[in-house]
Amino acid sequence: MAFTPPTDPATRPIAILGAGTLGRRMALMFATRGGQVRIYDPAAQAGQDACAYVEQNVAEVAAGVEGGTPGAVTATTDLAEALARAWLVVEAVPERLDLKKQIFGDLDKMADADAILASNSSSYPTSEFIDHVTRPERVLNMHFYMPPKQNAVDLMSCGHTDRAVLDLLLRELPHYGVFPFEARRESTGFIFNRIWAAIKREALSVVAEGVSTPQDVDAMWAVNTGMKGGPFRAMDQVGLDVVLAIEDHYAAKNPNLPTGPRELLHRYVDAGNLGVKTGRGFYDDYRPAD
Repeated sequence: MAFTPPTDPATRPIAILGAGTLGRRMALMFATRGGQVRIYDPAAQAGQDACAYVEQNVAEVAAGVEGGTPGAVTATTDLAEALARAWLVVEAVPERLDLKKQIFGDLDKMADADAILASNSSSYPTSEFIDHVTRPERVLNMHFYMPPKQNAVDLMSCGHTDRAVLDLLLRELPHYGVFPFEARRESTGFIFNRIWAAIKREALSVVAEGVSTPQDVDAMWAVNTGMKGGPFRAMDQVGLDVVLAIEDHYAAKNPNLPTGPRELLHRYVDAGNLGVKTGRGFYDDYRPAD
C-alpha cells in the first residue's frame, strides 16, 4: 500500500520517545531548526533533565547548522500529548524487543495518519517489531550515533517502507545538521556500527584476555590515530548496559562470537558501573549525571 508522507514538516513538531543519552541528543539536533520538539518519557525527572540538556546546548549547536536557529523543547509523560500533530516520531527506548513491539503498535494507533514512525534501535531492524502495525509503509530505522559530534544517521527500510519516506528523510534531515546514509538492505548493526562493533569487540577481548588495560588501549588509539578518546571512553559515554545489550543481540544473531567481551562488560554492569551516567565505568573520573 502506498503511503503519502507529510508535506508540511517545517510547521509541525517532532516527537522523541525516551529521554536517555541518545533521546536528548536527538532532541537537541531536531531543535536546531526553530521548531518544536517534544520529549516523551514516563519518568518526569528524566524528561526535565533532557530539556535542560537541550536548552543548555541548542544555541551553540544551532549556530553551527546552516540556517539554524534555536527551537523549543518540552517534555511530557503523556504519550498522546507528545504525538499530537507530530510529523516524525523517533523511538529511543531500551533495546527490548517486546517493548518496541508494544510501542510501535501504540504509535500506529495514536500518531497522525501521515506521521513517519522511526526507531533509533541500533541492533534490531524494524522488521522485527511491526507485528501490531497496520501501516508498515511509514516505519523505518533511523539510527543516530552520538550527536552533536557524531552526526551520521543510518536509514533502513523495515521491508515495507514507502520509497517516498526514505527520500523525504534523505532530503530533510540535513537541515537539522545531521547526515543520513541509507542501508541498501537489512543489516543488523547497519553501516558504521558494524565496523565499530568489530573494533569495540576486539578492544574488549584484548582487555578480557589480560593483554592490556582500557587506559592503555585508549592511549595507543590516540597515538596511532591522532583521535582523542578511544574505544573504552566511547563505551563509557554510550553506557555499558547499552553496549552489553547490543553485544547480546549480536551474539543471538551470531553464536560464534567470542564470549570474553560480554563477560567483561557483565562485571561492570553487574557492579552498577555503567560509565558516564553513573560516574564510573572503565574510567572513574566522571561526575555522575544529575
